[in-house]
Amino acid sequence: MNHKHRGVTLIELMITVAVVSILAAVAYPSYRNHTLRAHRAEAKAALLQIQVAEEKWFLQNNAYTSSLTNLNSVSPTVNGYYTISVTVGNPATTYTATATATSIQNADTSCLTFTIKETGTRTPTTGCW
Repeated sequence: MNHKHRGVTLIELMITVAVVSILAAVAYPSYRNHTLRAHRAEAKAALLQIQVAEEKWFLQNNAYTSSLTNLNSVSPTVNGYYTISVTVGNPATTYTATATATSIQNADTSCLTFTIKETGTRTPTTGCW
């Protein structure tokens, strides 16, 4: 009797597992880097909203405010990847709005903190904005 065995051998299965593991090892860091960069948009949007609100506040009060409540802004950001703070100079004719990474966004070591000033100056200047 001649029986043909059909199915997957252990060697074939191990080769398939090895190939999938290699692909996952290459793809996951790229995916993680992409999601960290995508989360930066939340911080940038929040800071730009604060910039607009600060200018509106300044036109009405002739001074900037450090109160996020006065600016109708939220802290932390919508998804919680960044906390927002505003510091005002003395006299209140200057301000610095800061977005600081929290939770899982701390893995984005090159862009942990974003700032924007009343002059429009943004930091960090390379690659983050």
